[in-house]
Amino acid sequence: MQASIACSPHANGVINVKVQSHTNLVSTIISPKPNSILTRTKSSSQLTLGCEFQPQPLPNTSTSKLHRFCTSNVGPLRCGISSNGYSANEGRSLREWVELAGEAISAAYPVLVTVGCVLGLMKPSSFNWVTPKLSIVGLTIIMLGMSMTLTFDDLRGALAMPKEVLSGFFLQYSVMPISGFLVSKLLNLPSHYAAGLILVGCCPGGTASNLVTYLARGNVALSVIMTAASTLAAVVMTPLLTAKLAGNYVAVDAAGLLISTLQVVLLPVLGGAFLNQYFQPLVKIVSPLMPPIAVATSSILCGSAIAQSSSAVLMSGGQVILGSFLLHAFGFFFGYVFARMLGVGVASSRTISIEVGMQNSSLGIVLASQHFGDPLTAVPCAVSCVCHSIFGSILAGIWRRSVPAKMKD
Repeated sequence: MQASIACSPHANGVINVKVQSHTNLVSTIISPKPNSILTRTKSSSQLTLGCEFQPQPLPNTSTSKLHRFCTSNVGPLRCGISSNGYSANEGRSLREWVELAGEAISAAYPVLVTVGCVLGLMKPSSFNWVTPKLSIVGLTIIMLGMSMTLTFDDLRGALAMPKEVLSGFFLQYSVMPISGFLVSKLLNLPSHYAAGLILVGCCPGGTASNLVTYLARGNVALSVIMTAASTLAAVVMTPLLTAKLAGNYVAVDAAGLLISTLQVVLLPVLGGAFLNQYFQPLVKIVSPLMPPIAVATSSILCGSAIAQSSSAVLMSGGQVILGSFLLHAFGFFFGYVFARMLGVGVASSRTISIEVGMQNSSLGIVLASQHFGDPLTAVPCAVSCVCHSIFGSILAGIWRRSVPAKMKD
């Protein structure tokens, strides 16, 4: 442990100094030579005294005797101690402030998405400026920011826990698509709502799941790996499953979905990983800005999807809300239960539950807007964004306060 100490000498030229470390308390009497000066040099690694002292250990006495000795012979002592050699009064750097602001905005993700949807519902004209091209650009930025966190170490980590990764991948592309299909049947949703609900169920895990996993004290490394794996697989899985399950409701352009998914998923992810591997100084500069940008972009996309069909949502929004609620409830519940049945540990099962329950609704919005003629198809995707954020936040609060005595991970 490194520490910086500032003390003022008192009577009889004797100074008593106490240094608190992780494990013990060391007390010494320092007797300076005449006219010597005690100075401190700030450093992250060491403490420097600019005079000659002769430290002498105190005899083994009790705490009360030591206190009486110090107060009667030396008088009150004023010392300032800070870890790592930095003063407690020193301010944060600009990067630290940006990271702190980014964390605060990310934590407020459910609130901001809800505000965006409510604004789109009550004042649709607020989102007239959001064009389809801007939606694609926004989603590309989200995917690029997520992929900048990927490293070769993450890939090695995936090889170290194949059971968890494979279990999560299987549940991601089975529980949610099937749940979307069954909920649509159960509620007898109109074709456009049913197609949108199935589409969002077939999307990969959302980037917000990484933050929720951290707050829930889950396996953050597994969360990042699962998000990356499901995102890359979405190039094939999302168009394939959507065409298979939603084809009974509306005509699905599987080829068009495939091309769009390649453009807005695969290329940004590969580009972000490339930047992280070969342009780390640039990534280090822009990475703190990506979480708040992703949250703001997602909120805008959700609000825009609601705004395009605000009147229809006001008339029949109850069905959409109930359908999205059930979809994500099934995802969180069965994601956890099935993971435990597959022998996955508690922390990793929580992570899988969050990954399965939280979808990339922004991708669903863009795909629905591009390849389904009815704008109402995008509404379940936007409502889904609010539902999974609220669910995830509640679970994070519960699981954070109920950490098992022993994590079997």
